[in-house]
Formats: sequence, C-alpha cells, structure tokens
Amino acid sequence: MSQRSGQEDPERYLFVDRAVVYNPTAQADWTAKRLVWIPSERHGFEAASVREERGDEVVVELAENGKKAVVNKDDIQKMNPPKFSKVEDMAELTCLNEASVLHNLKDRYYSGLIYTYSGLFCVVINPYKNLPIYSENIIEMYRGKKRHEMPPHIYAISESAYRCMLQDREDQSILCTGESGAGKTENTKKVIQYLAHVASSHKGRKDHVPPESPKPAKLQAQNAVGELERQLLQANPILESFGNAKTVKNDNSSRFGKFIRINFDVTGYIVGANIETYLLEKSRAIRQAKDERTFHIFYQLVAGAGEHLKSDLLLEGFNNYRFLSNGNIPIPGQQDKDNFHETMEAMHIMSFAHEEILAMLKVVSSVLQFGNIVFKKERNSDQASMPDNTAAQKLCHLLGMNVMEFTRAILSPRIKVGRDYVQKAQTKEQADFAVEALAKATYERLFRWLVHRINKALDRTKRQGASFIGILDIAGFEIFQLNSFEQLCINYTNEKLQQLFNHTMFVLEQEEYQREGIEWSFIDFGLDLQPCIDLIERPANPPGVLALLDEECWFPKATDKTFVDKLIQEQGTHTKFQRPRQLKDKADFCIIHYAGRVDYKADEWLMKNMDPLNDNVATLLHQSTDKFVAELWKDEIQTIQRASFYDNITSLDEPAVDRIVGLDQVAGMNETAFGATYKTKKGMFRTVGQLYKESLTKLMATLRNTNPNFVRCIIPNHEKRAGKLEPHLVLDQLRCNGVLEGIRICRQGFPNRIVFQEFRQRYEILTPNAIPKGFMDGKQACERMIQALELDPNLFRIGQSKIFFRAGVLAHLEEERDLKITDIIIYFQSVCRGYLARKAFAKKQQQLSALKVLQRNCAAYLKLRHWQWWRLFTKVKPLLQVTRQEEELQAKDEELIKVKERQLKVENELVDMERKHQQLLEEKNILAEQLHAETELFAEAEEMRVRLLSRKQELEEILHDLESRVEEEEERNQSLQNEKKKMQSHIQDLEEQLDEEEAARQKLQLDKVTAEAKIKKMEEDILLLEDQNSKFLKEKKLLEDRINEMTSQLAEEEEKAKNLGKVKNKQEVMMVDLEERLKKEEKTRQELEKAKRKLEAETTDLQDQIVELQAQIEELKAQLAKKEEELQAALVRSDEEALQKNNALKQVRELQAQLAELQEDLESEKMCRNKAEKLKRDLSEELEALKTELEDTLDTTAAQQELRTKREQEVAELKKAIDEESKNHEAQIQDMRQRHATVLEELSEQLEQAKRFKANLEKSKQSLENDNRELTCEVNGLQLARTDSEHKRKKLEAQLQEFMSRATEVERVKGELAERSNKLQTELDNVSALLEEAEKKSVKLAKEVDNLNSKLQDSEDLRQEETRQKLNLSGQIRQLEVDKNTLLEQQEEDEEARRNLEKQLQSVQAQLFETKKKLDEDVGAMEGMEEVKKKLQKDLELAHQHLEEKTISLDKMEKTKNRLQQELDDQVVDLDHQRQIVSNLEKKQKKFDQMLAEEKTISARYAEERDRAEAEAREKETKALSMARALEEALEAKEELERFNKQLRAEMEDLISSKDDVGKNVHDLEKSKRTLEQQVEEMRTQLEELEDELQATEDAKLRLEVNMQAMKAQFDRDAQAKDEQGEEKKRALVKQVREMETELEDERKQRTLAVAAKKKLEMDLNELEGQIEAANKGREEALKQLKKLQAQMKDYQRELEEARASRDEIFTQSKENEKKLKSLEAEILQLQEDQAAAERARRHAEQERDELADEISNSASGKSSLLEEKRRLEARIAQLEEELEEEQGNMEMLNDRFRKSTMQVETLNTELAAERNTAQKSENARQQMERQNKELKAKLAELEGAVKSKFKATITALETKILQMEEQLEQETKEKAAANKTVRRTEKKLKEVMMQVDDERRHADQYKEQMEKANSRLKQLKRQLEEAEEEATRANASRRKLQRELDDSSEANEGLTREITSLKNRLRRGGPVSSFSSSRSGRRNLNLDGASVDMSDDDADSRSGDFNETQTSNAE
Repeated sequence: MSQRSGQEDPERYLFVDRAVVYNPTAQADWTAKRLVWIPSERHGFEAASVREERGDEVVVELAENGKKAVVNKDDIQKMNPPKFSKVEDMAELTCLNEASVLHNLKDRYYSGLIYTYSGLFCVVINPYKNLPIYSENIIEMYRGKKRHEMPPHIYAISESAYRCMLQDREDQSILCTGESGAGKTENTKKVIQYLAHVASSHKGRKDHVPPESPKPAKLQAQNAVGELERQLLQANPILESFGNAKTVKNDNSSRFGKFIRINFDVTGYIVGANIETYLLEKSRAIRQAKDERTFHIFYQLVAGAGEHLKSDLLLEGFNNYRFLSNGNIPIPGQQDKDNFHETMEAMHIMSFAHEEILAMLKVVSSVLQFGNIVFKKERNSDQASMPDNTAAQKLCHLLGMNVMEFTRAILSPRIKVGRDYVQKAQTKEQADFAVEALAKATYERLFRWLVHRINKALDRTKRQGASFIGILDIAGFEIFQLNSFEQLCINYTNEKLQQLFNHTMFVLEQEEYQREGIEWSFIDFGLDLQPCIDLIERPANPPGVLALLDEECWFPKATDKTFVDKLIQEQGTHTKFQRPRQLKDKADFCIIHYAGRVDYKADEWLMKNMDPLNDNVATLLHQSTDKFVAELWKDEIQTIQRASFYDNITSLDEPAVDRIVGLDQVAGMNETAFGATYKTKKGMFRTVGQLYKESLTKLMATLRNTNPNFVRCIIPNHEKRAGKLEPHLVLDQLRCNGVLEGIRICRQGFPNRIVFQEFRQRYEILTPNAIPKGFMDGKQACERMIQALELDPNLFRIGQSKIFFRAGVLAHLEEERDLKITDIIIYFQSVCRGYLARKAFAKKQQQLSALKVLQRNCAAYLKLRHWQWWRLFTKVKPLLQVTRQEEELQAKDEELIKVKERQLKVENELVDMERKHQQLLEEKNILAEQLHAETELFAEAEEMRVRLLSRKQELEEILHDLESRVEEEEERNQSLQNEKKKMQSHIQDLEEQLDEEEAARQKLQLDKVTAEAKIKKMEEDILLLEDQNSKFLKEKKLLEDRINEMTSQLAEEEEKAKNLGKVKNKQEVMMVDLEERLKKEEKTRQELEKAKRKLEAETTDLQDQIVELQAQIEELKAQLAKKEEELQAALVRSDEEALQKNNALKQVRELQAQLAELQEDLESEKMCRNKAEKLKRDLSEELEALKTELEDTLDTTAAQQELRTKREQEVAELKKAIDEESKNHEAQIQDMRQRHATVLEELSEQLEQAKRFKANLEKSKQSLENDNRELTCEVNGLQLARTDSEHKRKKLEAQLQEFMSRATEVERVKGELAERSNKLQTELDNVSALLEEAEKKSVKLAKEVDNLNSKLQDSEDLRQEETRQKLNLSGQIRQLEVDKNTLLEQQEEDEEARRNLEKQLQSVQAQLFETKKKLDEDVGAMEGMEEVKKKLQKDLELAHQHLEEKTISLDKMEKTKNRLQQELDDQVVDLDHQRQIVSNLEKKQKKFDQMLAEEKTISARYAEERDRAEAEAREKETKALSMARALEEALEAKEELERFNKQLRAEMEDLISSKDDVGKNVHDLEKSKRTLEQQVEEMRTQLEELEDELQATEDAKLRLEVNMQAMKAQFDRDAQAKDEQGEEKKRALVKQVREMETELEDERKQRTLAVAAKKKLEMDLNELEGQIEAANKGREEALKQLKKLQAQMKDYQRELEEARASRDEIFTQSKENEKKLKSLEAEILQLQEDQAAAERARRHAEQERDELADEISNSASGKSSLLEEKRRLEARIAQLEEELEEEQGNMEMLNDRFRKSTMQVETLNTELAAERNTAQKSENARQQMERQNKELKAKLAELEGAVKSKFKATITALETKILQMEEQLEQETKEKAAANKTVRRTEKKLKEVMMQVDDERRHADQYKEQMEKANSRLKQLKRQLEEAEEEATRANASRRKLQRELDDSSEANEGLTREITSLKNRLRRGGPVSSFSSSRSGRRNLNLDGASVDMSDDDADSRSGDFNETQTSNAE
C-alpha cells in the first residue's frame, strides 16, 4: 500500500467508470431475469435468476453456467439494481445484506478500488501491491475537499477529521482495527503522512514573525518546527523495529497496540505528539512459532552491527541464541542491515544521544544472552546448578552486575521467613522460568522507556495544543479455535470500541433526523453490547471474568481450574456466558460476543495475569553500575515492600506470585508504596488485567470526548497474493469488524436518502400527472409524487432537503421505473414502425398505379403503332385546335384543385368547430353535473346547518345549566364567606372575653394584696390556729400512711410491669431467635440447594458417562462376538478374548453394584425422611406445649423466671445441636462428593481401559457419538418438564437428607424435650394462625386477581369479536391460516414422532438393562443376547435416521419462520400498492360502524365508571357520616372535659375553704386525669382509623384507575397486533395475485394471433368499455357516499370530544373535592395536636397542685411557715385559676375549630351531593347524546326518503348500494379485489387488443407489400419471357456456330493427338520438351475452365473459341 513510482494513472484506482455502472443492457438484464443471490461454497454467493417457486423451495438458474439448482427460500438474498454496483457508500444500497456487501467490495477490489465507505466505516482491503494513490498530488487533490466530493480514501477520512477539528474545535480520533496483515499500520502511516503534509508549520509560517521574539529566536523556532513533522514521521520506524515482527500472516505485524495523539494549535499547525501503547507481546522475545520471527531489532542488531559494536555488545551468530527459535528467517524484499541503519538514522533525527543508543542496544543484547544461560539438574537432588557461566558473565557485563551475586540470586534466592531471611534452593524449571521472566520484563521496560523517550522528543512545551487528532492502531476481533488471555483482552477492547461506534452512529443519525425534522425515537444500540462488557469487567454482584481472575491471583493454592469453576459458579446463568457442551471439549468456557461465539482456554491465565518476577535479581538490576539499567529498574526496590517470589512456589505449574513487574508505569511512574492495607489502584499487587482495564477506561474516556472516525482493515487472502479475494474470509472479518453489525443497525432506520430534485428527476416518470405544470417547490412535488405512488407511511420520511426511505424501497421503485420505461419504449417503437410501414405502403401503392398506367399505355401503343390510321391521327392531331382544349382542361383542373383545397380547409374548420362544440357541450354537461352535485352538497350543508342549530340549542341549554350551576356555587361561596365573617366576629368576641378575664385577674391580684393585709391582722389569732395545727399534723400522718401504701402499691405494680416487660422481652428474644433459626435454615437450605445443583450437574455428567459406558459395553459385546467367531477360526486367541470378556463383565457388575448401592441410599433416605416428618410432628407438639407453658408463666413470679432462663439455656443448647447437625450434614455432603469423585475416577479408568479395546472401531463410534450428541441435545430440549420434576424430586430428597441428619441426634434428646415441645406447639399454632390469616388475605387477593382476569377475559372477548370481523375480510387469508395450521400440525406430528422415538429409546434402554441382567445370570447365553443387541442397534440407527430427518425438517421450518420475519419489511414494499388500495377503501367504509361500536363500548365503560363513582360516593358518604359521628363524640367528650374543669374548680374552691379534704381531691383528680387520657387516646385511635380508611379508599381508587389504563393499553396493543396480522395476510394474498398475473401474462404471450378472432375481440372491447364506465360510475357514487359518511363521522367525533371534555371537568372537580377533604383532615390533626398540648398543660398544672398539697401537709412546723405556705398557696391558686381560664379559652378555641370542621364536613357533603348531581347530569347528557345519535340516524333515514321522493332515478340506485354496503361489509374486500382485478384485466385486454390491432395493421401492410411484390414479379416474369424468346433465337444461332466449331475442334484434336505421339517419341529419344509443357498448360487451363463453366450457351461458345485459339497458339 505504499506509493508507486510508475506512471500509472492514479484515478483508475480512485474513480468508478460510470459508463459501466449505468449500462442499460445490465439494467434490462436485471429486470428481466429476476436476479438474486444464492449461497455458494466456492464464491460465498452466486448470482442466479428465479425460474420457479415450489413452496419453501425455489428453482434457480445460475447466471454463470446456466445450471439449475433448488434452493431454500431462506437462503436467497435480494440483489441490488445495477445502478448500485460499485457504490462508494454501502449504506446507500437499497438491499442491505451480506451478499450485496460482499459483492460490492469484491467488484471494487477487482477494479483496483480498495477503499469503500459503509456508513461511518471506511473499509480497506489490502491490495498486496503498491498503488499510485499516495503521492503529494493525491494529497493536494483531497486537501480542503469534503468527504462526499471525493472518492473513498484514507486521506478523505484524515481531511474530514482535520477540518472538523478546526471548524468545530472538537478533538478527533481515527480508529484503525483489523486482523494482522490487513494494513492497519500502513494506514496509520498514511494518516500521519497526510497530517504532516497538510498541517506542517514550516510551510505556512516562513513569513510569520512573532512580535515578542527577536530574529535569532525566530530562526531557531523555524528550524525546530520544521523538525517536528520529520520527527513525527521518523517515530514510526523506531517503534516498528522494537515492536513489530514477522508472522505467518504479515511480514511487518505490530505486536502491540498504539494510540498516537497529534496536538495542533489554534491555527491548525502541529505543535507536538504523544504515543501510548497497549499489550506488548513480550513473550515473543523468548520464543516464536514456526516460520515466525521475534522483534525486528534483534535481527537488525545481529546483521547490521559493525565489528567494533559487535565486540562491545558481545554479539554472536543467529544460531547461537536460544531465544531466536527459528534462526535467521529473512523477509522477502527487505534487508535487516539496511533497516538497522534506517533505525539508527531515525534515532539521530529524534535527537537520541549516542550513549542512550548504545545503552539500549546493550539491553537488547542482554535479552538474547538471558536465553543462553543453561541450568542442569544435580544427580542426587532436584536442585539446579549452572555448570557453564560464560553466558552469565556476558549478561552481567552488559547489565553491570556481579556474576556471583547473580548466580546466587537465581539458584538460591533469599526468602523472608518471619523476621529472618533464608536461602532456598531452586529447581531447574524454577530457574528457567525466572530467567525467562527477567528477559521479558527487561525488554518490556526497555520498550516502555523508548516510548517515553519518543514522547519526550515529540513534546513541545513552548506552544500549548488547542486540540488533537488521535490515531488508534489496535488489533481487531480475534476468533481462533482456542483463545487465551490475550484474545480476551483484545476482544474486550473491540467490544468497547464497537459500543462506541454503535452509539456515535445513531447519535449522528438522530442529528440528521432532527436536522431534517423527522419524527424518530432514539435507540441506543450501544446498550446491546453492555451485557457482554459487564460479563468481562463487572467488579461485583456478580463479579466478572477479570475480577474473578484477580481474586484467584490472591490465593496461593489457586489454579486455572479453580478459576474456571468459580467463573462457572458465578456467571453460569449469564446470557452471554456458556459452559462447554461436553466433557471432551478443549475449551473451558465460551463468551458470546457481537462477532460470534468465542471458546476460551484458561491455561496459564493466573501466570499471565500475575506476571511474577525474582526480587533478588531486581535488586541487583536496580543497584547496577550501568546508569541506564538502574534507571529502568529504579521503581522496583526501595519504594515497594516485596515478598519473595519463591515463598510458596512448589512447582512451575502452581506458582504463588505477589507482584507484577514492569506494568506500574502504565498507571503511574512514581507511585508510592502502601502500608498494610491493600489498594487495587495504587498498590503492590497490580495485575495485568487491572492495569489493562484502567488503561482501556482512560482510552475510552478520551475517545468518548472526541469525534471518532472508523477505519476497518480487511485481509483478502492468507497467501499474500494481489487480486485474489476469499469470500468466506472477508465475510468473517466483516462480521468481526462490526461492519455487518453497523448494517444491521442501518436497517432499523432509514438508510436510503435522496435529494428532492434527484428524486423528482428520476421517478417523476412513475407519476406523470401528479405534479401540475409550472413552478413547484421540491418538497411539495415529492409529497405529491409519494401520494401518487401510494407508499406506506412507515416506509418513508420527508425531511427539509431530502426524502428518506427504508431498505428495499428504492429497489422496488427502480423496478417500477424500468417497467414503465420499457412500456414507453415499446409503444414508441410500435408507433415508429407503423409510421414507416404506412409510408412504404403508400409509396408502393403509387408505384403500382403508375405501373398499371404505363403498362396500359405501352400495350395500347404496341397495338396502334403499326395501324395507319393511328399514324395519320398522330400526324394530324398537332394541327387541330383540340389540343388547346387539353390545355384549357388542365387549367380547369388546376382551378378545381384549388377549389378542392379551399373546400378541404373549410371542412377542416368545420370539423374543428364541431369538435369545439362537442367540447363545449361536454363542459356544459360537466358544469351541470357539478351544479347538481353542488345542489346536493348545498342540501347536505343545509341539513348540517339544521343539525348544527339543534346542536347549538342543546349546547346553549347545557351552557345555561352550567351557568346555573356556577351561580349556585357562587351563592354557596358567598354563604361560606358569610360564615367565615361570622366566625371571625365570633373570634373577636372571644378575644374581648379574654380581655375581660384578664381584667378580672388583675382585680383578683388586688384582692390578694388585701387578703395579705388581712393575714397580718390574723397573726393575732395564732393561738386559735395551733389547735388547728395539731389537727393538721394528725391528718398529715394519715396522709403519709396513705402515701406509703400508695407507693408500695406503685412499687408492686412497677415490679409487675417490669416482670411483664421482661417476659415480653424474652418472648421477643424467643421470636427473634426463632426468626434467626428460620433464616439460618433458609440459608442452609439455599446452600444445600446449591450443593444439590452441583450434585445434579455431577449426576448429569455421571448419567452421560453411564450412557457412554453403555455404548462402550455394547461395543465390547460386539467385540466379544467377533472374538468368539475368531475362536472357531483360531484357538490361539481364545484365552485373551476370555480374559477381555471377564474384565468387561466385572466392569458391568461393578456398575450394577454401584447402582444398587445408590438405590439403597435412596431408600434409606426415604426412610429417614419419614422419621424426620414424625420428629417434626413431635417437635410441633412440644412447641405447642412450650407455648402454653410460656403463656401460663406470664402471670407467675420470679421463680418461674428462673425456669425460663433454664429453658432459654436449653433452647441455646438446641441451637448448638442444630448447628452440629448442619455441620454433620455438610460432612455427609462432602463424603457424598468424595464418593462421587471416586466413582468418577473409577469410571474414567474404565473408560481408558475401554478405549484401548475400541481402537479399531473408533471411526464408527465417533459417528455414532455425534448422532447420540444431537439426539441428547434434542431430547434435553424436549424433556424440560421432566427435568423440572426431577429437580423437584431431588430437592425433596435433599430435604430428606437434612431431616435424616437432624433426626439421628434429635432422637437422643427426644425424652428431655417432650415437655418443651408442647409449649412450643402453642407458639406454632399462633404462627400458623397468622399464616392462615395471611393465606386468607392471599385468597382475597387471588379473588381480586380472578376478578381482574375475568375483566381481562371480557375485554379479550370483545377483542376477539373484532378480530373475527377482521378475519372475515377475505377467504384467501383463511386459506393461509389453514396452511399455517397444517404446518403447525406437521410440527406437532413431528414432535409426536420425536416423542415416539424417545419412547422407543427408553424401551431400548430398558431392553439393554434387561440384557445386562441376563448377562449377569447366564454368561453362556451371550451369543443370543448379542444378536438381540445387533437388532436393537439397527433399530437405534433407524431411529437416529428418523430423528435426523425430523431435525432437518424442523430446521427448515425454523429457517422459514426466520425468513418470514426478516422479509416482512421487503414484502411490505412489494405489496404496498394493493394493500393500501384495499385498506383505504375498507377503512373509509368501516369507519362509521367502528365508531358506532366504539361509542357503544365507551358508553358501556362510562356506565361502569358511573357505577363505580356512585359506589365510591356512597362510601365517601358513609365515611363522612362516620366522621360526623366521630366529631359529635369529640364534642361530647369536650363537654365532658368542660364539666370536669368545672368540677376541678369546685374542688379547688373546696380546697381553699377546707384543707381537710386535700387527699381525697388529689385521688379524684388522678382518676379524672386517667379517664381523660383514656378518652383522648380513644379519640386518637378513632381519628387514625378514619384516616386509614380514607387512604385505603383513595389507594383503591388509584389502583382501579391504573388497572383501567393498563387494560386500555393492552386492548390497543392487541388490536394493533391483529391489524398487523391482517395486513401481513393481505400482503401474502397480493403476492399470490401478482404471481397469478405473471402466469396469465406468460400464457397470453404464448397465444397465437388469429385473424378470425378480430370481431370477437372488438365485441369484448365494447363490453369492457361499458363495464369500465359502470365501474367508474359506481366508484364516483361510492366516493360521494363516503364523503357524506365522513361528514357525519366528524359530527360524531366533535360530540364525543365535548362529552369527554365534560367528563374530564367532572373528574377535576372530584379531585379538587378530595383535596379539600385532605386539607380538612389535616386541620383535624392540628386540632388534635392542640388538644394534646392543652392536656399536657393541664397535667403540669395538676402536678403543681399536688406539690402544693404536699407543701400544705408539711405546714405543721410552725405558724410562720404555715402563713408563708398559705401565701404561696394563694398565689399558686391564683396562677392555677389563670391557667384554668387559659385552658377554658383554649377549649373554646378547640370548640370553634370543631365547629368549623363540622361546617367544612357539611360543605363537603353538599359538594359531594353537587358532584353526584353533576355526574347524573353528565349521564343525562350522555344519554341525550345517544338519543341525538338515534335521532340523527332517524333523520338520515327521513332525509334519504325525502331525497328518494325528489330524485327517484338516482337515489334508488344509491339506496340499493347503501344497503349493499351495510349488508355486505364482509364481502366488500373481495368485491374490491375483484373490481381491481377486472380493471387490471381490462387494461391488459386493452393492451392486447391494441397489440392485435397493430399486428393486423402490420399484416395488412405485409399483404399489400406481398401484392406489390407479386405484381412486380409478374412484370419481371413477362420481361424474362421476352428475354427468353430472344435468347432462344440467339441460342439457335449459337448452336449452329457450335456445330461448326465442334467440327473444327475435332480436326484440331486429331492434329493434337498426332503431335502428342510425336512428342512422346521425342521424349523417349531425348529431344526438346517446350512444346509439351505448353500443351500441358493448355490442358490445365481447359480443365480449369471446364470446372468453372456453367449453364449459358454463349459462354460455352466463347470458351470453345478461346480453346481453339489456345490450341492454334500451342500448335504454332
């Protein structure tokens, strides 16, 4: 693909020859032959023409050789018209399929066009030769051009990316992917070359001087900038030499992925670059496959280094290095020495220092030296030793290490054990592995350093890059037979890239659709790939492949097998994950990517992911004396605490690895160490998968921020031959590259798009009369054309500048256009031929008449020429005056001619006038008809006006009703406002009362002051009060006693409460424990289920193996039979065969013994299950007893609590016992697994033994095994139900095992737990009661579900009725359904046959089992049994054959189904004309009835909704009544509270008056407090219950609404599905109609034209014209009726919309009322909260009152203290009074709020009543609408009667037709189809008649020509007669002459004979011979002349004369 130096024309490899593409012969050939693509093994796909269709098969004739073949319809793919051949963008193909894509690529490739677009893709096929399309002229040609202006090229992609970057200021990326050898690297080079040429700054900036810098700086900048592009181009050779290698497919294959980022400044010039690399194949440095090489640098260094450099680097020959596996393999056309010098030159250009280059080459040489180190195994131990250390010395010299330390680090490295370091000896394998790992790590670090150094050279920090273009060169999708870890990473990358492509592709599609204004729902096809990506990269829940691989790398004993097992366990059920199908498969697991199914082999995945390394050598390398080597290894030591590589390593197969070497710099070069915690992103243990995932996420993040451009490279063949393309190879690559995936996505949208002007120019011929004359906008013209074409709206979209089509539509339009053009050309040719024939005929007629005149005159002249009188007349005639009369006659004739011409003109004018007159009459008739139609329309309009007036009146009435409602609501509103004002005034009154009460309180304070003065006066009366004090002390003692009693009672009650709380807590703990037990049991059950699944899988494997063993046993028996036959022949082998037979019998017996053991285990497990069930019952009884005891102990004392603690301990012991049982059960499961493993091992050993015996019969066995595999797959697919039942049985068996394990230990503790189980049984009963309640609820829910299902069934019944109406449209659809049913019946029969075969197989297996038993019983009867087995094998083979046939038929059925699904879009395009005609007529005719039916259904729905609304309203009324009752109860409670307040006041007054009753009052207050609290709580509970009920009703209403919406949506979907089915059936019918039409056309072509049938055809013509006229009239009448019906439908739709609007208003009003209810409820809650606050304040006051009472009781200390306490009491009393007053105010406020709430409830009730009224009115309105509908129908009938009376003649016909339309709706489709057929037949008959007329004209012309020819022939015959007579006279004369000449000749002959004799005599004598030669020549001439002489006598005479002359001359 490099540039070519020749003078070949580059445009030949870029542009397509349009003359070849637009070849009309190819177009005609395509239309005539119906070309399609059929699959071919050799060519991929071959072109063929369809000849015949036979059901699912098609007879096809190959275009290449004319052979016929039978192909299935599913395998046929459509061919594009020749217009699309060699198309530049494959997305423009109208038939997008694999065959068309492959054919287009193949045609372009064979024409030298290697670049092709496919949507966003640019597909490149490697030409394997140099093409002249990469020169600077080509670059300039593409520079500045848009993509669509130039042919496809990598330069066009680069230019579009560059221009988008400059214009949009958006970063760009170019993604090059493909297989190795497809040309990715070359294309990336071309991209860089193009960008370096276009964006080079040294060209455009020579005159640019920065204002800040002086001139020298300017010159330096120019030199540096000019160097940048050169360095960018030279970076590639360096990377290629270090990263590329020769493979089998490619001589220069990139063994790493790279992302080249080129930075540009604002003006578009290159300012720097950066390169990132991915997945270097470092294993190639140590070993290579056959015929492959390692990296180029090794060969270049060995071949190109000079002597001095070789000595410095210690280089040797190619064959001296072990790492060069295949020695020196040269690359054809290249020299490693020259390439080495080019690499060195590129390094100098990149400004590499000489020391750096030398250090790099030293490292390269050291990598080769690593391979030369040889280790040997010591004799007495496995320890490795290094006998010859010359290679190690060279290596250490190159890397700057000590040899002794290096050998010690390799052979006995130091390992950290605890805190000490220990030296551990290594084996030979471990040492070899360590050396190879060091070599790989060294080379990888060198490569990464090299990339870093190149980036440093390309980085320009002086100028900042504004944007960049990234070029990604990475390997494409790879599918080998077995794929490893590298392929997983590559495929993971390609999945992400394909997801990016899918996303960006449809983002662009959506942008174009939005630009063009097209309705389109965006589909992100990138989500299709997300499951596969999650399967690979998901971190958890469940973890993906990479996460599981990283997890396994942590465990030291992990192997690849454990990783695979864990992967299957975690991801076994994933849709994109598959297990290996059989045990013998080499693959470990499979992943289904977008490109196909990929098998992965997980060998050495842990090693590859961990990439281990020896730490001891790493320390030595870091401490190297060579600075370069130390710099390479500086990040390994010091910063990271490393464990030893050889800590747990035991063998090479299972290494325990701790560190990834050489990959930390990918994430970050200088990451610091971490502590004890593990971090995946910045830690010690960084796996390859982690690092690759991180780098890929970074790459995808950068790519998502760019605008991507996609390049897909394809390898055409593996032979590297130019001009050869292997189709299957290319198809696989197209699938892997995602091109076919992109085409699949394209088909979902509108891939074909055409500009309006081009569409009009090309396809206007199909719609000649659609566009009127004059100017018209392109969009309008296209819309008119589309309407005329009658395309399905789903097949196209009209945008702003283009028209968009789905796939396949343009091909259909091209076919129609070709047919139209052929018809036009045929008609034009027939007209031309007719004109020419008529012209020739007229000419012949004139010639014939002229000949007749001439003949007549000549005959007359011949008769009269010898007559004397005629001579006299001829002489006298000129002298007479009569001759002048002739002249006068001529003049008169001329005048006559002129008059006739005038007459003709006048007649022509008359004809024109008559024609104009007729036209005027026709126009007059048309106008009259129009007037008639307008009068009818006027009448209809008047009727409509009358209807509208009536409707207007009704609406006005409704309006008046609504206005009255509005007025009523306004009055209500005013009343509410008045009430509000009253409430406000009431509030003001309450505020005034509060003010008054505050004034009274102030007065009381004044009274208090006066009372204090009185108290001072009363100090004098202290003596009197002392007596009272003693009394108070006594009372105080009594009160204290009472208080003590109360406190003791309180303490007892508190203890009881504590005991109850403890009991409650313990019960809760017991419940929690029981729940935990249940959870644990569920967990154990889940674990057991997992184990059971594993066991099931193992049992299935065992069953498969048993089946295989049975087959092997059968084979062994066959061998035994053969051996016994050989016994009779040879007795020597008898002993050996007997031994083999005994071995086989032993194996059979062992297997049977194992089976018997398994059966015994099953029976024992069943017994244990029964025992466990019994134990379960006993335990349940014990539980009931324990529950009863627990309930009894709730009221007991602390002694019973101790018993409870003991029981809890016993329960804990039970838990421990259960845990132990579960552990024992797990142990038993492990034992079972071990048994299974041993059984598997024994079976495997038996298999190996059996394999030894069946070496000869391996081929036949393999075929039988394949058949068995297919049968087992099918049987497994058909026996899913059976497997489910087996799974259930196994679950029960697992549960039995659990109960067995538990029962063994429960029996021991059974006696102790007998009493406890009874108590626990009571708890179980409670739980069961709860469960029964839950079950009852579930039963209720199930009933509701059943009700909903019944509703669903009703709706489905309605839908079925509609579908029945649709199904009755056409009989042919029923026939198709019958065909479909027959196919289904065939499928069912096939399934039944399969079942029979399965039964036969089962019977065969049973017979095999019986034969085994017989073998055990009688060994002697083996021969008879073997014969039976042979018969059974034959039956099995027959069954296999039958099964194969059935599977083939099933596959065909599935293919047909898939084909039908795939070709739906194409069939829609093919059948849109007929379907639209029929569907439009049907829709127009059925709309009215459908709307009526919908009205009925809607009315029924409204009735149901009305009933529901009434029911809901009733419920709301009941709730409102209950709320009102609750409010009344609250008011009563409030009144009671007021009474209690009054009583409290009285009690307070009593307290003030008499202090003796203090204790009693306190006790009473407490009682009242408790009663009040209880009442408040009851009120709360009631309110909460009311709120719950309200919420429940609202929820139920919402659910009902949601269910109704769901039912409607489902009904609509079902109706749409049925419509689509009907349309599909119609399409199929139309297709059959077309096929029948094609057959009719073929038959008509084959008919012979007969002249006698002319009259009959004319009669048929007249009749058909009459039928056409009648059909047209009927059509016009039907159209009129349709217009009327449409007008009526519009009226009904308007009425419907008004009814719906009124219904919506009612619903909105109801919602507002509900909102008001909710607000009222919220206010009620606020009131309750206020009430609670008041109660709290009251409690506080009561507490203070109690405190005061206590203070009063303690007032016995003295008078002074009593007086002070009295004062305090009085003050406190005043405060309490104030607080009581405040509480009274609050209670009044609460009362007011309660009143308000009652008022609001009343208003709500009124609003509910109003809503009911409105609902009733709406129902009345709906009934009125129905009545109006009925009245309108009646009016229609009346109007029809009136119209009948007015226009009887016309309307009778219309009435009959209307009746027919109403009665025969089902038959309308057939009649329409028949009408269409008759129209088509008439058109075809017209064409045929025209053709026959033309043929008759041709026949007439031919007859005339034949007549003329006959006349001319007669004349010629006459002339010939005359000439014959003359010739006869001449012949007589010539005869005479001839006789004379004959005489002369006879004399001359005699003379000649004499001379001959004389000459012979002379010859004998030896004389001269001249005369003889002359005579011989004369004879020759005579002979020749004689040969040439023919008939005429004259010629004979002349010839004889010449003969005589020659004779005389000879004689002379």
